[in-house]
Amino acid sequence: MSDLIELMRARLAGLAPESLEIEDESAQHAGHEGAKGGGGHYRMTIVSPQFAGLSAVARHRVVYQALGDLMGKRIHALSITAFTPEEF
Repeated sequence: MSDLIELMRARLAGLAPESLEIEDESAQHAGHEGAKGGGGHYRMTIVSPQFAGLSAVARHRVVYQALGDLMGKRIHALSITAFTPEEF
């Protein structure tokens, strides 16, 4: 597993995820304009009780906030699917 995925997992630990899957899809985007700057493309499925009562947009904001400065630099694109434990 890449160092960046491990760093992402560490930063998301504060959300107490019951399940967290992160896939590096960067190879599928080779040559893409955003990939030229070194930022990777990732797909994430995260299950956390902290998403209860939040809209999909609000859940994404919570994830982006947890990842902080990785967004837009080391992470160019992130596809997020976020569930509460009850939804999962």
